[in-house]
Amino acid sequence: MEYLSTIIGPMLDGTAITLKMFFVTIILSLPLGLFVALGRISRFKPLKSFIGFYIWLFRGTPLMLQLLFVYYVLPFIPGIRISLTDFQAALLAFVLNYGAYFAEIFRAGIQSIDRGQYEGAKVLGMTNSQTMRRIILPQVISRILPPVSNETISLVKDTSLIYVLAMNDLLRTTRALVQRDFNMIPFVVAAIFYLAMTLVLTRVFQKLEQRYTAYDE
Repeated sequence: MEYLSTIIGPMLDGTAITLKMFFVTIILSLPLGLFVALGRISRFKPLKSFIGFYIWLFRGTPLMLQLLFVYYVLPFIPGIRISLTDFQAALLAFVLNYGAYFAEIFRAGIQSIDRGQYEGAKVLGMTNSQTMRRIILPQVISRILPPVSNETISLVKDTSLIYVLAMNDLLRTTRALVQRDFNMIPFVVAAIFYLAMTLVLTRVFQKLEQRYTAYDE
């Protein structure tokens, strides 16, 4: 117990960085995914092609490679020359990566809605934006919650990749403690922390699924 009291503080600090990366990524990548999905199904072919390339690129390459590219390569590309902190670089890579995955989930959900509902809304005099906001999206939300839940839980675990940018997240802090003390207990504590975070998310999405099931009834 005495040893636990000495490591719990640093590990909570690392968890705070992990949670910050998680929450900011979710807040930015979900709306990005929705807008990208709408562009993906648009009739404007140049936009559709560009978005198709973006999704293919970020889903087809490892997230770790994207992190390293944004941090080490992007600032030195001619015409860009931007300076990013460790957190900003990691956040940009995470948002672009998860935005691509969420976009495909939203696209599949939107295209699963029967076309008759669009036609019915048009008969009632609704605009396209009103149809999407009042009729389509409420149904889409209930249908995409399971895959969004899976991606969100994956995000919690993927945050450990920011370790490669020397950020003192939960995993890096844990490894530093193990190397310093030659004790495996920090690994056990880290596993408990990750399991607790995924458990909370699982419960939250279960509640959301129960709430939105009414749209499919």
